[in-house]
Amino acid sequence: MNEPSLPTLLQAASERATAYLETVRVRPVVPSQAALDRLGELHHALPQQGVDAMEVLRRLDEIGSPATVATSGGRYFGLVIGGALPATVAANWMATAWDQNACYRWTSPIAATLEDVALQWLRDLFRLPGDVAGAFVTGASMASLTGLAAARHALLARIGWNVEAQGLYGAPEIRVVVGDEVHVTVLKALSILGLGSERVIRVPTDARGRLRAECLPDLDARTLVCLQAGNVNTGDFDPAEAVCRRAKAAGAWVHVDGAFGLWALANRDFDALTQGFTLADSWATDGHKWLNVPYDSGIVLVRNAVHLRAAMSVNAAYLSEGEAGEREPSHYTPESSRRARGVEVWAALLHLGRDGVSDLVARFCRLAKRFADGLSRHGYEVLNDVVLNQVLVSFGSPETTRAIIDALQADGVCWCGGTVWQGRPAMRISVANWATTEADVEQSIEAMLRAATRVSAMGKAPT
Repeated sequence: MNEPSLPTLLQAASERATAYLETVRVRPVVPSQAALDRLGELHHALPQQGVDAMEVLRRLDEIGSPATVATSGGRYFGLVIGGALPATVAANWMATAWDQNACYRWTSPIAATLEDVALQWLRDLFRLPGDVAGAFVTGASMASLTGLAAARHALLARIGWNVEAQGLYGAPEIRVVVGDEVHVTVLKALSILGLGSERVIRVPTDARGRLRAECLPDLDARTLVCLQAGNVNTGDFDPAEAVCRRAKAAGAWVHVDGAFGLWALANRDFDALTQGFTLADSWATDGHKWLNVPYDSGIVLVRNAVHLRAAMSVNAAYLSEGEAGEREPSHYTPESSRRARGVEVWAALLHLGRDGVSDLVARFCRLAKRFADGLSRHGYEVLNDVVLNQVLVSFGSPETTRAIIDALQADGVCWCGGTVWQGRPAMRISVANWATTEADVEQSIEAMLRAATRVSAMGKAPT
């Protein structure tokens, strides 16, 4: 096989990737049927003889690129999916070239150092104490699992039970308290940890999806409370200060699911929303949402490093320890071998700086408000107070709203998903991409209005 040289191959990859990113903003958000049909070309038997690297790259680009969803453009508003800042794409390429195993400091001094620095910047940005421990994982789902594992350890260790060694058989019971609007990933984490997704104590929420602190049950030193910073539908925040002060007095643990909303701590204009969240015991967030780094990137932070390390660390004779007092990354994460996820987070924070992160948060929220104002002016009902980056829109009857969402998704100018909020179907707009501009918002609103007109013309007028 006549393989291309490494410089030739990487240059070709760079050219193809650059061409993709330069055109993604003008292509439909969803792939065409022709692009989807071509995916069938990838279904064939494993060849007896290998294919040269340039041909592999060609197929990946010519068949794969058209079949992607244009989430890196500026008009994808589903699932709170961010884009990737150019600086982080470049950092990701460099990290891939390094091909580091970020397990230990001795397997990659640079990966460990960048994690150290990024964690310190994150603590500073979120206004947390300097000794808060942290780790880089796949996403907020795994970050919540990791933080909740630390909580499980801490609550049981207080009463002499080593859950890592003894398991949950015969263990004292941990009471888990969540709001009715708890995110499914938190329930999944509780299920995996053996704490149960259905045996939780659910606390009613208000009209904005916020846990009602006055409805909390009695808390004690074996209680785990899960709060939300950024409701997945409304963007709103639970009343953290009232809950955390009660929890602290009772010795309970408070975990925060802040997949995107935790980043509001970086902008003091949102202090009214974020008040009290720094009082929690553990926090989970994403880098690939509001920070706009490439997938995958999650961050867990735990107030007491002892609890995180106890829940996550493993040792073996062949695994040497670093210098005393140095943070060994693998002692704080579920994974051992893993990619150097801290590289892109470090690059994003260095590139943006404190002001840049604050501005990014403000821009997402400002553009969300622009969506809400534009659709309201045309007579459509916004179902939530737009306090962050989430907008819920009703176009009339449930059938009409669903039909307009379907028409909009098929059109391809932009993409928004559907949801049900307090019994009413709605279109859910999530603004989370650095590439989104005011022009993207206006173009998307026009597409929504066209979809509504088409649906109305087909006899599905709002009732």
